[in-house]
Amino acid sequence: MRKKKSVRTVTALMLSISVAAAMMADIARAAAETNADKGFRWRNGAEVYSKVCSYCHEGQVGPRLFGRELPPEYTRAVVRNGNRAMPPFRTSEIDDESLAKLAEYIQRN
Repeated sequence: MRKKKSVRTVTALMLSISVAAAMMADIARAAAETNADKGFRWRNGAEVYSKVCSYCHEGQVGPRLFGRELPPEYTRAVVRNGNRAMPPFRTSEIDDESLAKLAEYIQRN
């Protein structure tokens, strides 16, 4: 009986993580679409991280990113393609230049 309850708990947790990730992707898409007409650009990697990434990666939904010296190529690939509960982010949400700055910011911190 204990094993079934554990499986249900893990399944519920994974579902809630997926829902949270989808919500964050929707928020980023809405922000990008709202600001696209205004020529919006992210200022730097720290701003992208604080406005888009920190919600999950500082809230125990996604893994901690700082202090791991993640290669920028890896970060760019995961952001563009998604990975597990993390949704992919389009160039209309995080442009390539801002993504490069974000990847460098994550690697340095």
